[in-house]
This record gives sequence, C-alpha cells and structure tokens, in this order.
Amino acid sequence: MNSIRIFLNILLSIILLSNTSCNKEEVVTKNNSNNTLDSSKLKGTSEFIFTSYSPLSIKPIKVYFHIPTNSTPTTPILIVLHGNDRDALYSRNQLIASANQLNFMVVAPEFSEQYYPGGDAFNLGNIFVDGDNPSTQTLNAENNWTFSAIEPIFEYFKLKTSSLVPTFDMFGHSAGGQFAHRYLLFKPMAKLNKIVVAASGWYTMFDNTIDFPYGTKKSPAEFSNYSNIFNKKVYVVIGANDTDPNSDALRHNDIVDKQGLNRLLRAQYFYTQSQNAASKLKTPFNWSYSVLPSVDHDFSATSAAGALLLYK
Repeated sequence: MNSIRIFLNILLSIILLSNTSCNKEEVVTKNNSNNTLDSSKLKGTSEFIFTSYSPLSIKPIKVYFHIPTNSTPTTPILIVLHGNDRDALYSRNQLIASANQLNFMVVAPEFSEQYYPGGDAFNLGNIFVDGDNPSTQTLNAENNWTFSAIEPIFEYFKLKTSSLVPTFDMFGHSAGGQFAHRYLLFKPMAKLNKIVVAASGWYTMFDNTIDFPYGTKKSPAEFSNYSNIFNKKVYVVIGANDTDPNSDALRHNDIVDKQGLNRLLRAQYFYTQSQNAASKLKTPFNWSYSVLPSVDHDFSATSAAGALLLYK
C-alpha cells in the first residue's frame, strides 16, 4: 500500500512539473508575440557599462542614456561626446529637455582618464601611441582606436532598445568636438548621418601637406579623398564670446596658432579651409557654420543649439 502511495505521489509531481513548464513556455511565447520588451531592454534615463567590443573590453566605457517616453523604433539616436572633464553624465543631463522636445535618444559614452588617458587616447582617438609624433612604428591597429568603440556602442544600444534606425548622429563639444571631427575624418565609412562639431580647441585640417595631428600627412588619412566627408551634413558651431586665448587646455604652438589664437578664430579657419578644400576637389560642400551670440565656452548653450540644428 505504501509503495502504491509513493508511486502515485511521484506521478503527480511529474504531472505538476510538466504543467508548470508548459505554462512558462506559453507566457514567453505570448510576450514575444506581443513584442513586449524583456527586463534587459533599456528604458528611461539611466546608464550601463559597455564591454561588448572585444578589442577594448578591458577598458570599460560607462554609457549614460536618455530615451524619451514618446520614442519609437525610428527615433533618431544622438551620440554625445563630452569635453576634457570627461563628464558624460552632465552632458546627457544637459540634453534631456531637448531630447524630450525634439524626440531623439541621447547616448553619452564616458571615456575615463583611467582607461583613455590624455589627448592621445581621447581627442586624437588613439590612432597613434603618441599622436604628436606619428610614425608607422607607433600606429595602432584600427580596432584599438578609441574611435572604433562608437559603432559597437550604437549597435548595442539599438539591440537593447529595438531601434530600427540605420545611422546615428553625433554631437561633440570642446575635446569632444575634436574627437567628433577626427571621427568624421578617420572613420569615413561609419554609420554616421549628421554631426555637430562645437567649440573645439584646435583641428586636424584636411591637408596632406601638414603632419598629423594638425593635418593628415603621416596619418592613415593622408591619401584619402575627402569628397564624401564634404558631402556630409556637418555643423560647425562656436560661441561668439569663446575668445579667451588663455583658456584652460587650449593648445598653443607655432603650428596650431596658424589656425588662430582662440576657439572662435580657429572654428572660422577650420570651416573656411574645409570649404576651400572642397572647392579644389570640385565636390559639393554640405557644411554650415554657426556663431552663437553672447555664448562663451558653454556646453549647455552649444548642445541646445546643436539639437535644434539636427532635429528641428
């Protein structure tokens, strides 16, 4: 009798477990058929640690993001590049109101001093071990460039938000503006749509008679045809009062000072020289230049203006 009772209890347990498994499978199938986002999907205003790009996986990147409540799978994605202070949290927060108003998603990676130290690893994209002394011996492999982390971050963010947009836009301010225009130059095949280069301290010119980092000579872009870059929608933005020649971290030497002695003059020079280069190539020039009245070296003001240029 006890043996029969034990057998019946075991049989009942098997039946209950089987029913439970079926119920769980039904729930998952139902959720998938309704396109319900699972708990791993990114929502709202938060951050994540990005290590999914294997060549730079030992150099984690904290990524701050904001997703407006009215976003859809076709809402534009804006990659935002911080300045020399490496404060991506501040950069994201300054753009939340604009993102809500104009309906775009903000993705702000933080390239920390710990893992991406100095101008070589951030402003100059880690193209060379020492960007001020370029050589074939010190040229880093492209998959180790800091620039090479951007597109994997974009693809990861797309996956985690079910986004369907094929390209991203970019905004960079100050050191981030340096990163942005060099990204445009050294990643010409990137999935980049529109770009705002704001308040950069100095520039790499589209000129293969000048050594990198001030021109493209001795760099991987030395023999590039820049036509596709000049065809891009590029906004060069600068504050009218960004004129302090002694501003912190503003580089000065005999070469870079030919661009001007302050950020306003250098932005004008970069735009004009790029326009001249396009003219020599007889290629369309799809850039624009904006001077913001009464604005100095101000991330908040330039980012708000940049958002309007991109999405209004």
